[in-house]
Amino acid sequence: MSRIFGAVCQNGYVVRDIHAAMDHWVRVLGVGPWYFIEEVKTDWFRYRGQASDVKMSIALANSGDLQIELIQQTNDAPSMYRDFLEAGREGLQHMSYWTRDYQGLYDKALSLGYRVGHEGQIGGPQGRFAYFDTEAHPGTVIEISDISGGKGAFFEHIRNKARGWDGSNPVRPVS
Repeated sequence: MSRIFGAVCQNGYVVRDIHAAMDHWVRVLGVGPWYFIEEVKTDWFRYRGQASDVKMSIALANSGDLQIELIQQTNDAPSMYRDFLEAGREGLQHMSYWTRDYQGLYDKALSLGYRVGHEGQIGGPQGRFAYFDTEAHPGTVIEISDISGGKGAFFEHIRNKARGWDGSNPVRPVS
């Protein structure tokens, strides 16, 4: 538990091949089902304060209460995902904390000296997210994500489907 951000809700893995990564998590680790979005539509995305046209695919599943996110950037637009891969890394890139008071947590982080590496919005104002430039070693970037809107309900649905999952239909495309 972080005294600043609360409980870690998600581990985010940046991968070069999202289909191979989903297969690994299903076959080797027994985690699923995966909710796969081939082309994520962002309302806006900024990298270090500048607009960026990042394109990505994501897959989401739960292992208990912890959500696992797989991210494959599909273009070369500036982002912290691209930076991570260009540094020769692949795997755990961030930990995400979820909040229903996004602006309050965002402002608190900035007041404590955190700097935004990249941020964006998916599906309207209640779909904001920010990654703070906090990486001291691989896997320690901090993300905050607003779950006060539809994203929160979607994440709850994913967690519920993972409970008692029998291994069938391991990848479920989301349009």
